[in-house]
Amino acid sequence: MYKTVEHTLFLGKNVVFVPECSSTNDLAATLLPLASTVEGTIVITNHQTAGRGQRGNTWQAAPVQNLTFSLILKPAFLPVKDQFHLTVVTALGLHDFLKAKRLERIQIKWPNDLLVNERKICGILIENQVQNNVLASSIVGIGLNIRQDIFTLPNATSLKLETGKDYSLSDEFQLLLSFLEARYLLLRQGKRNELLHDYLQVLYRINKGHSFRSKEIDFEGTIVGVDDIGRLQINTASGVRTFDLKEIQYL
Repeated sequence: MYKTVEHTLFLGKNVVFVPECSSTNDLAATLLPLASTVEGTIVITNHQTAGRGQRGNTWQAAPVQNLTFSLILKPAFLPVKDQFHLTVVTALGLHDFLKAKRLERIQIKWPNDLLVNERKICGILIENQVQNNVLASSIVGIGLNIRQDIFTLPNATSLKLETGKDYSLSDEFQLLLSFLEARYLLLRQGKRNELLHDYLQVLYRINKGHSFRSKEIDFEGTIVGVDDIGRLQINTASGVRTFDLKEIQYL
């Protein structure tokens, strides 16, 4: 069903397709030690039965309706302290893909969700392997809602729901990989400042007041950016505070 990606340099030249698996990230981890698992290898399935998200959440997707896959990268050029930049380029590649579909109000919700009209269309889960203080390998899991039109959660959406059109999963897979590779190559070239600038331009709720919760305490604040290691920066009544993933939630 999923062919080798044509219009890329290395991403998707080796595609491992399985009709069903518990988690493409887990399957990719078992393939990682093999010599045949070159950088850019994609593990993709029609039905992911136990997909994982951030904070220990599950990722639910109807079979044969969405793109659920993991890509294997070997970003040894990236120090551990800069690993958040992988999230930046992945989110931007997905944003570029959605923008090409002429969707409106596409935003990246820190750190790893893509929203369209404030409804979730995509999630990212990145798992890194460290060696000598650099990223020896990274497994980038992506769940992107394409054709599904019924969700149990009210804040979910899909490409079909937003446009009223149907889509070929294999065609959209080819297109998406080209956008993801383009952003990753910019990171390879050292364009971190430019990439972070683009990320902040489309960050959900940036420079707008919002309600948050941290350590069971609710407060008002304004997102003003992210710091060098990817923590969210929020301007509050007591000044600018930084938060890691598990330290804060949106209300």
